[in-house]
Amino acid sequence: MSAISSSFLRKVLALDAVASGATGLLLAAGAGPLEGLLGLSPALTRPAGLFLIPYALLVAWMASRPSLPRGAVWAVVVVNALWAVESVTLVGAGWVHPTLLGALFICAQAAVVALFGLLQFATLRQDRVARAI
Repeated sequence: MSAISSSFLRKVLALDAVASGATGLLLAAGAGPLEGLLGLSPALTRPAGLFLIPYALLVAWMASRPSLPRGAVWAVVVVNALWAVESVTLVGAGWVHPTLLGALFICAQAAVVALFGLLQFATLRQDRVARAI
């Protein structure tokens, strides 16, 4: 599988890592205090935060590489897509009953994650087209 070298992709991955890491730390460390504010159980937020911390470290490491295997970037795109869809489904299907602030938080972070995924996907597509020419 080919590698991709894109400074734009590395910047998007770095921003993804920062946002994921900050959200992960917030959810993992603040799960208890956030419960009343967001209306989300620590049984949901803490594991989500604990997932995001190593994910952010991995994405940050990827962002530091001069070139990346396309498959690794595709994996990040897929994880971002799944995260965004699951976040919206969580609220939309009524699996949780957050406060208004909690629903806004879930939807806002889902939108940011979806944006990162779309930018990463677009970069992969652009690189593929450029390689075909």
